[in-house]
Amino acid sequence: MTSFTPSAQQSAAIRLTREWFETRTHAQQVLRLFGYAGSGKSTVLKFVLDELGLSPHRSDREGGCMPGVVTATFTGKAALVLSRKGTPARTIHSLIYSVSEATEEEIEAATRKVRAAEIEIRTLSGFDRTAAEAGIEAMRQALSAMKKPRFALNPESDAADARLIVLDEVSMVGEDMARDLMSFGKPILVLGDPGQLPPIKGAGAFTNVAPDIMLTEIHRQAAESAIIRLATMAREGQPIGFGSYDAHVAKMHKGDITPEQALCGGQLICGMNATRLQLNNGMRAAAGLGGTTIPSGAGEKIICLKNQNDLGLINGMFLTLEDIVDEGSLYFSAVVTDEDGRRVEPTDHKGRAGRLRIYKGHFEDHIAFDRDRNDRDWKDKKHLTEATYGWAITAHKAQGSQWENVIVWDDGLGRSELDRRRWLYTAITRAERGLVLLA
Repeated sequence: MTSFTPSAQQSAAIRLTREWFETRTHAQQVLRLFGYAGSGKSTVLKFVLDELGLSPHRSDREGGCMPGVVTATFTGKAALVLSRKGTPARTIHSLIYSVSEATEEEIEAATRKVRAAEIEIRTLSGFDRTAAEAGIEAMRQALSAMKKPRFALNPESDAADARLIVLDEVSMVGEDMARDLMSFGKPILVLGDPGQLPPIKGAGAFTNVAPDIMLTEIHRQAAESAIIRLATMAREGQPIGFGSYDAHVAKMHKGDITPEQALCGGQLICGMNATRLQLNNGMRAAAGLGGTTIPSGAGEKIICLKNQNDLGLINGMFLTLEDIVDEGSLYFSAVVTDEDGRRVEPTDHKGRAGRLRIYKGHFEDHIAFDRDRNDRDWKDKKHLTEATYGWAITAHKAQGSQWENVIVWDDGLGRSELDRRRWLYTAITRAERGLVLLA
C-alpha cells in the first residue's frame, strides 16, 4: 500500500479497529477513533480498510450493488476535500435523508390563519389578549419553520446496504443526526478530533464521550510543523507569544497588517458573524470593490451557502463571477466558474445553457443586516443560488476545509475557556503551510 511504517500507537489502533469490525460490531455499533491534528487518523483508516479488503460502496443506481464503505461528513466542503484526495464522500444529510418542503399553498394557508388571528385579537383584552398573543407567536414560529427544508429519514439510503459507514469531521454532528445514522444498524467508524468546535447548538454526539481509541502522538513530520505546534498550544490553553515561529508562521498585532496586505495573505478566518461582515467590507474596500450592494466581478471572493446538486454547487465552495448583471431587487445573474475551473451552467426547459441567478440578500446584509429577510424572501429565493462574500469566513464555516495560507483574526470568540481553545485550534488547523495569527 505504502512504504510508510505506522508507529506503535498507530499499529495498535489499526489492530483494535480491525478486531472491532471482525468480531464486535454486533455488541458495539460505533467505534470512536480520535486523534489531534498530526496524529495520523487518516493513515490508520487507510491501513484498516486495506487490511480488511473494503472498497467504496457502489449502489444499484451506479450499476450493480457492491456493499462496501460509505464515507460521509457533516459539511459538503469536507466531503469535496476528501473526494479530491481520492476518497469518495458525501454529506451525512445526503446519505441518510430525503428532503421535503411545504407547498406554497400550505404556507399561504398558514399565513392566512396568522393574519386572521391578528385581526381577531384586536377585539380582545386582558388575559384573553395575552393568551391569544402567545398563540399567535407560536403560529408565526411554525410558519417560519415551514419555509425551511424538512429532512426525513430515507430507508433506501446506501447506509442500509453498506458494510461499514465511516464518518469524518464529526465534531458538529448532533444527537438527532447520530441517532438517525445508528438506526440503519450498520457498523460506524467515527474519526474525530475532540479539539475542534462542537455544533452551534448542543454538544457533539460522537465527541462528547471518551473515545475507544485516542491517538495522542504527533508523528514526526507533523511535529516539525509550526502550525501543528501552535495548534497544540491553542488546544492545551498555552499562551501563544507574538513573533515568528518559522518562515511562514507568525503571530502579529492586528495593527501590524493592513487590509491590502491581508489580501495577499490567504483565507481570512474569524469567530463571529459580525466580525465577518466588517472584515468582508474592509477587504472589499482594500481591493477597490466596495460601495456596491452586489459583487463587482473581477477578483471578488464568493462562497456558496447552499448545496445545489443539479449544478454541482456545494455549501462552502468558492465561486468566480464574470459578466454580472443586476436583474432587479431580488437577484443578479453572472457567468460562474467553480473552484475546479468548471463552468456552472444552469439549463432552461429547452436544455440551453444559461447564466446563474444569485440571490442578493446575503450580500445586502453587508450594507444593512435584515433579520426578517429570510421570512420575506423565502418563496422567491427557492430557485436561486445562495452565496455571500468569502473574503472572510467564520471558523464554523471553515470546518472541513483547508487552505495553503490562512490568516486567523482573533476576535475573542468563546463563552468559556474550553470554547475559546476549540475555536482557536479549529481556525489554526485550517492552514496547510502559511499562518498568520492576528490578536
